[in-house]
Amino acid sequence: MPTITAFENSPDRGRGQARDMRVRWALEEVGQPYDVRLLSFEQMKQPAHRALHPFGQIPTFEDGDLALFESGAIVLHIAEHHAGLLPVEPNARSRAIAWMFAALSTLEPPIIELAMAMLFERDKSWYAERLPMLQDRVRIRLGELSRHLGEADWLDGAFSAGDLLMVTVLRRLNTSGLLGEYPEIAAYVARGEARPAFKRAFDAQLAVFTAASRS
Repeated sequence: MPTITAFENSPDRGRGQARDMRVRWALEEVGQPYDVRLLSFEQMKQPAHRALHPFGQIPTFEDGDLALFESGAIVLHIAEHHAGLLPVEPNARSRAIAWMFAALSTLEPPIIELAMAMLFERDKSWYAERLPMLQDRVRIRLGELSRHLGEADWLDGAFSAGDLLMVTVLRRLNTSGLLGEYPEIAAYVARGEARPAFKRAFDAQLAVFTAASRS
């Protein structure tokens, strides 16, 4: 049974935005049981964990003699070794993988930059001037994604690992107000969150935060 690592006390306060959520969701989608090893911030920087993740972050994934880091690589590995997250038809499979890269390489960077500014720069003199610029960068990508999505349920036919990663990236905008400007994308995220596997993964990571808060 594979083992993943996650925050012992997540800074997102159980909202499912830490990157272990992606891996939990993928494992739930394919019906693969898994163990979780919880780490403190101090433990994440120790040699034992850096041997698994050179940058001292989470998640990691261990299964037999395989150890992986980077959530996208882990989700791709899960999707390639279990049915349900990648199409069988070769071209459709390649397109699904392309959407995985798009989520992490095209959508996530401007969204993370906006989120970090909103979290850490509110008291800076430049914040009021910089915020609209960051928001507009995200709006450009959301507009492009919305035009592609149209009235479709998912990015390319059936739900895939591309949708899984895209929804987890877009959920970082839940408190920004930007998703409400794009009804197609808001509905798309809601469809992802309504999947039973998402709910199981979300409840599992929330239980960790809840337990840590009580201790």
